[in-house]
Amino acid sequence: MSDSDEQTPGGPKRDDEGAGGPEPEEIRFFGTTWVHHDGGYALRRAGVAVGSLVLAAVGALVLRFAFQGLEFGNVGPLVSILVVAGFAVCSALAFRRTWEGFVRRPDPSTASAADKSAQSLMLIGFIGSLLAYFCRSLTEAPGEKLRRAEYEAARERHERRRNARTGNPAAKQPKPKGKKRR
Repeated sequence: MSDSDEQTPGGPKRDDEGAGGPEPEEIRFFGTTWVHHDGGYALRRAGVAVGSLVLAAVGALVLRFAFQGLEFGNVGPLVSILVVAGFAVCSALAFRRTWEGFVRRPDPSTASAADKSAQSLMLIGFIGSLLAYFCRSLTEAPGEKLRRAEYEAARERHERRRNARTGNPAAKQPKPKGKKRR
């Protein structure tokens, strides 16, 4: 993207937008194949589903080793319960936050503060985020519905602007001058 390009929800706004219209926004792992479901879209969706599920299982295995380390350390049942509950809550919150990111964009006014405060929560609850990717990729590319709605709205706005500008403005007939009212 050049310095003159402006990023919009429907994709980059180009100087030659009159020729081709708005460009679709790329989705991670899918590029723009989500627009027409071409270019190996189904295979990519299956790959994202399987990959996120495998990574979640590997993450759960790593957490199991961590819990075994707590057992070897004889920290007591209260600490073990707190650690398990902490990971469960963080995973649930990470799942919800990731899922909401597929449905709507965050509010820009609160996004930066909320993102910084939730980074550690998302890191701890990584299994929840991976499971959200898995569940969403069973029906569509994660974030496809949101991007499609934005892209269709951008195309509709483009078509309205393009249709409103048809014709040569210099060739318009001048309005007849009438008497002025005082």
